[in-house]
Amino acid sequence: MTRVNRMIRIPRVMVVDETGEQLGVLETHEALAIAEDKGLDLVEVAPTARPPVCKIMDYGKFKYEQAKKAKKAKQASHTVKVKTIQFRPKTDDHDYQFKKKHILSFLEAGNKVKIQMRFRGREITHLDLAMEFLNHLIDEIKEYGTPESRPQREGRLITFVVAPLKAK
Repeated sequence: MTRVNRMIRIPRVMVVDETGEQLGVLETHEALAIAEDKGLDLVEVAPTARPPVCKIMDYGKFKYEQAKKAKKAKQASHTVKVKTIQFRPKTDDHDYQFKKKHILSFLEAGNKVKIQMRFRGREITHLDLAMEFLNHLIDEIKEYGTPESRPQREGRLITFVVAPLKAK
């Protein structure tokens, strides 16, 4: 918590005015009087220094600028999400194109995509067709993303993750 004006209880403080010029070490009540004469606040900016450093500034504007910087930093940071798309060996062409379009939109948005091939019943006996299907999919989306690993079999699933290409 930043201490402001009368909350500063230290007897002597180093004072910096609103232009950034050092006024030197002053009594706290003198620094407060200078700040009040200018219609500004005395704000403790470095409480751990000896003596503590206080700056004469408009505290409301200072808080507003800090909130604006925090909001901009939050907007700039992008968390990568992992989206999952499931296929089956008998996925029809229209469904394949629809799901491929979703994969491309996820990759363009900067998200990773986990692609799963799910087998039911005796479909598991045709692994070669499923791998051919997945390799065809990888070839079609290679302009937008690259697989992080080779497709791996986990029980009745074949899974792999595709990461988006780095933006240039």
